[in-house]
Amino acid sequence: MHSSAVFLIEFGAIILGLGLLGRFAGRFRISPIPLYLLGGLAFGTGGLLPLGTSEEFVAIGAEIGVILLLLMLGLEYTASDLVSNLKTHYPAGLVDAALNALPGAAMALLLGWGPVAAVVLAGVTWISSSGVIAKVLGDLGRVGNRETPVILSILVLEDLSMAVYLPIITALLAGTGLATGSVTLAVALGAAGLVLFLAVRYGRIISRFVTSEDPEKLLLVVLGLTLLVAGVAQQLQVSAAVGAFLVGIALSGEVAEGAHNLLSPLRDLFAAVFFVFFGLHTDPASIPPVLLPALALALVTTGTKIYTGYWAAKRSGISVRGRWRAGGALVARGEFSIVIAGLAVTAGIEPSLGPLATAYVLILVILGPLTARYTEPVAGHLTRRRPSAAAGAAPAKVREAVAAERDPAAGLGREPTPGLGREPEAEPVDDPGTVGRA
Repeated sequence: MHSSAVFLIEFGAIILGLGLLGRFAGRFRISPIPLYLLGGLAFGTGGLLPLGTSEEFVAIGAEIGVILLLLMLGLEYTASDLVSNLKTHYPAGLVDAALNALPGAAMALLLGWGPVAAVVLAGVTWISSSGVIAKVLGDLGRVGNRETPVILSILVLEDLSMAVYLPIITALLAGTGLATGSVTLAVALGAAGLVLFLAVRYGRIISRFVTSEDPEKLLLVVLGLTLLVAGVAQQLQVSAAVGAFLVGIALSGEVAEGAHNLLSPLRDLFAAVFFVFFGLHTDPASIPPVLLPALALALVTTGTKIYTGYWAAKRSGISVRGRWRAGGALVARGEFSIVIAGLAVTAGIEPSLGPLATAYVLILVILGPLTARYTEPVAGHLTRRRPSAAAGAAPAKVREAVAAERDPAAGLGREPTPGLGREPEAEPVDDPGTVGRA
């Protein structure tokens, strides 16, 4: 009886604390993820007040949080959305993976952590935070901008790649051989391909089977199906998160929208528990030794993400200002970086990987909204200064032509030189577009 009371007190204090932290973050319009991580650090190993009785339940809640995160992510997309994005924007996805995964892998090898940790850290630095980015775009009023579909297409490709990446990580962390790992990857790819095919071809039939006008029944069926598929996927060493993601993709239309509305509060609750759980297993004293590598990695991958967004937007014909906005919006890392690092922490492959990932995410989840807001004006200010600096060193003939443009008499009767002395043409304003689930 006493242990039960202690469990209720501890778990109730966790939930209440999460609620207060969420309200604090909402008041200042920032992501609550860093606050949840800091809360976990405060009450975990080496923290101010380590938990005891409720830690096992928190671990189960954290696993459910990962499953619900991926389920809700799958509900955001239809199979046709994923297929069309894969066909149209796969070059941007390849550039994104190369530029942002390689720094993480290189850092792990430089630190002497080995190839498995290199693959894990590559994923930590590669995947942007869909949740943080979507919130920032909404806060800045950019959902209708022309560059927003480019941003979302990169996020979609990253999310889809998780269906391949997570089984690879799971196999590597489990220490399975090449043959077993290849079978696991083949099963994951086959399952993903089959789900996409069935969702495109028979999505309405699947949704009709799941749908219900009673919210309670719809919640139970969708949640039960997701946990069942996630459990089977984990039993096959494919990853429970991938199974949940595929369930979300298979559902579409009114079922997806209804399930999304019903499951959002549960997702928010258990996702917050997941971030706390990750913090609980990270000793705060282990963060200072990896702070400099985390900061260096954050600075490098901030630059590579900005270039990724700029390149992808330029490829889609977006204006220069829109290209900078696209690059700045992609910087934030968050939930999936922690999911990937959490798998490695659970497997115990490298004690310093968890602290480095925590510091890295804390830096970029704070820096990301700032780059989204200020990358474009800062870039615009710097590019405007370059022509003015070059004008002072312009050849005399060019200066004479400008003077002639302003005063024809000064040009000894010559016609004004086209294009000189005029105000620069205003950059076309991005037309609002529509972005949303089909």
